[in-house]
Amino acid sequence: MVKLIDIAKVIRSKNSGPFELTFDIIFKDKEIYEKVKGKKAINSELIKRLYKISEDKIIGIYYFDPALAVKFTIVRPLPAGHLGETDIYGAQQHAPLLNAELEL
Repeated sequence: MVKLIDIAKVIRSKNSGPFELTFDIIFKDKEIYEKVKGKKAINSELIKRLYKISEDKIIGIYYFDPALAVKFTIVRPLPAGHLGETDIYGAQQHAPLLNAELEL
């Protein structure tokens, strides 16, 4: 098992419109990225577990070879700016990924 934070150089989240959040994970090098991609280590099971959401809340998971990156998008729990919503920009939603462990 390896911690995601130890193999990624960027882990971030942001708005993808008022009803979606998108996450980017950019890896330190091609070898690590290829291992993660080959094992499909960033997958719906991991996202569901980390974000405590159902499969239908995951809009997509995309591996992007030119950037050595994985991007995924989920439905926001509350729309941006909605009463009770605490992160209008979606910039702090990557926190669960920081402690994620992957089996490579």
